[in-house]
Amino acid sequence: MSFPYSSAAPPAGQVSSSENALPVEYMFTQIMGAVQKSQAEISDLRQECADLRLANASLERQIREGFQQQNGNGNYYASSRIGSGFVTPVPGSPQLRAKSPFLSPHSIPSLVTTPTSHFPSPLGDNAVTPFQLGVRDIPGFYVVIPAGGAGTRLWPLSREEHPKFLLDLTLKGRSLIQATWDRLLPLSSPLRTTVVAGPGHVKSIREQLPDLLAHNLICEPGPKDSMAAIGLAAAVLAKRDSNAVIGSFAADHMISGDDAFLSAVAEAVEVAKKDYLVTIGIAPSHPSTGFGYIRLGNKLGIKEAPNARLVSSFKEKPDARTAAAYIGTGNYRWNAGMFVTKATVLLDLLKEYKPELHDGLQKIAAVWHDEALRQTALNEIWPELEKIPIDNAVAEPAAAEGKVAVVPATFGWDDVGDFSSLADLLPAESNQPRVLGDSSLVLTEQVAGGIVVPGSGRLITCLGVDDLVIVDMPDTLLVTTRARSQEVKRLVKKCRDAGWKQLL
Repeated sequence: MSFPYSSAAPPAGQVSSSENALPVEYMFTQIMGAVQKSQAEISDLRQECADLRLANASLERQIREGFQQQNGNGNYYASSRIGSGFVTPVPGSPQLRAKSPFLSPHSIPSLVTTPTSHFPSPLGDNAVTPFQLGVRDIPGFYVVIPAGGAGTRLWPLSREEHPKFLLDLTLKGRSLIQATWDRLLPLSSPLRTTVVAGPGHVKSIREQLPDLLAHNLICEPGPKDSMAAIGLAAAVLAKRDSNAVIGSFAADHMISGDDAFLSAVAEAVEVAKKDYLVTIGIAPSHPSTGFGYIRLGNKLGIKEAPNARLVSSFKEKPDARTAAAYIGTGNYRWNAGMFVTKATVLLDLLKEYKPELHDGLQKIAAVWHDEALRQTALNEIWPELEKIPIDNAVAEPAAAEGKVAVVPATFGWDDVGDFSSLADLLPAESNQPRVLGDSSLVLTEQVAGGIVVPGSGRLITCLGVDDLVIVDMPDTLLVTTRARSQEVKRLVKKCRDAGWKQLL
């Protein structure tokens, strides 16, 4: 920045104004330059800290798992093969990022991808909660991961044959179901980790989770919503271990703050041992209209679970004004659909509220370990089972009778329900769109906000458009706005009605 300066001398007895003005303006320029330089340096330091945290998380995981292998004690860690689905290789650099969200590109036509570096699920901010979690492994605790749904609000990125839980939506080399596996494995080991999925996803799940034991992959013949999927897993596991405590965690959610998450689950297990159906309530960060809410009741006063409360009631997705009122009271938490309970308690609740569904699942579980009889039972019984979410089937009526507890938690959570929420999870430069994929394929000028998915390998250029959602796949192009990204499923229905089912 320059300033005009006159060489003419002032009249005698007068002091030139430029002699006073120039030093002040020059000092101001110098100060502003120093501030801008400091801000740039602070930004660089923040990025370096984030990279170091990720690298340290990876190192901590490797050390912890190495320690488990050395101590063995005859468990899985001491004897089993450890493959890429269990121990993730330490990346060469914390700054390396994948070029595509597809870990299994064969299902997407003509998609060109580059090799990816694998990262474990990050430990997040390591938030501290009052509940003290000692040994991570919880004897008698069984993890159930329902892997269903097509993620229609993320179409055409997410497809029926390749839904969002199989995608790497953080470009860290791990899909959502792999990150869920990584996160929960310390509590249960592969011996006690079960996945429930449809027949169209079994092959991809086995590829992504090579350490998932064959008898722990439960294949449901068709989608019947969460109650049938979780109920079948509970019935099968109850046959194996009558004292089993199960925890159900969706395959397609993102969580930050793994230590806080594991502590909340461990606390929920303690409450479940008292014969409660337990859910985990997420502290709301904003008045969302896309999530259900849990109203907190009285504290349970359980010594082993100091944060546990009764659930007063479950609330459906509210409008914006109601959501803001919920948050204003401080008595509500988001309902993330996480449930922890004894398998037998869940089955008893199901028998009380949905007896026909209970009886059907029990008949299937009774012959589950005989493959021929199992298939016959599935063919005859499964199509007739009621399609209903676990919330409506048992959680809501049980809460009205004081049988449901909640553990309020502090970890970050998102169900990645649409492109707007996905955009919030991706890094971006100031006043630039988020890019899920190879950023060299996206060029913009005067563009702020939004998200671009360059999945076809073509160059995408944008000029003067803000908050757009652009998903460019080899066979389909989607263009909408972030504000209307929740409505993408309407386009999916239109495509189906118009005869484009092969693209869904």
